[in-house]
Amino acid sequence: MNVVAVIPARYASVRLPGKALLEIAGKPMIAHVYERVAQCRALSRVVVATDDERIARPIRALGGDVAMTRADHASGTDRVAEVAEKIEADIIVNVQGDEPLFKPQMIDDALAPFSADPRLRFGTLRAKIREQDNIFDPNCVKVVVDQHDYALYFSRAPIPFARGLMSLYGQRPELGGLPGEQPTYYKHLGLYVYRREFLLEFTRWPVSPLEYAERLEQLRALEHGVRIACPLTEHETISVDTASDLARVKAIMENGL
Repeated sequence: MNVVAVIPARYASVRLPGKALLEIAGKPMIAHVYERVAQCRALSRVVVATDDERIARPIRALGGDVAMTRADHASGTDRVAEVAEKIEADIIVNVQGDEPLFKPQMIDDALAPFSADPRLRFGTLRAKIREQDNIFDPNCVKVVVDQHDYALYFSRAPIPFARGLMSLYGQRPELGGLPGEQPTYYKHLGLYVYRREFLLEFTRWPVSPLEYAERLEQLRALEHGVRIACPLTEHETISVDTASDLARVKAIMENGL
């Protein structure tokens, strides 16, 4: 398969303006993401998609590939689709530009179902939630899957809702407090894999009701009956959305991770 990774990055950010260029361990964040993605041997090409020359500059300095895009895209996926329209590829991998701790092995994990099933059109990743507070954090998107690792639903709410563990919504019990098998909670990781033709089709569909309610665009695909492969990975990242996220990432990278 001809697999191309596209990293969408814009300068504007409501919570953390200019975050793609924030310095971490002597480099702008977007440079860390690009270098880590480029380590994945499954990729034939890595492209940073941006509408801002300030973001393009450090990538070009690394000898990287940049595609300049329109400035009016509603989402990173739309920006990725603009690039996908102009390139040859079987598979497009959408890697978030605000995850400087990204592990290249995550791409291999997300691609595995595509090698096994030539009919598969859409995939992503999940990881076990190990910190209890994340279950109740709306910024941590949860996912439940079927017995074949296909997504059933994504939500900002705690899913599954375990009545025996949470008698009142929003209560934070100890998850190991009851006998018997306990539910496992999974975090959705924002890495997306698409067949190129599906990505171009998907971005032409209007926003769906569940997508609008949860502000999660992958629900648009589920509402259209599209199966989403969601294999488990051992790797995790931290999305830099706030100043506290940035501080956590800096502390980790200063320790050589």
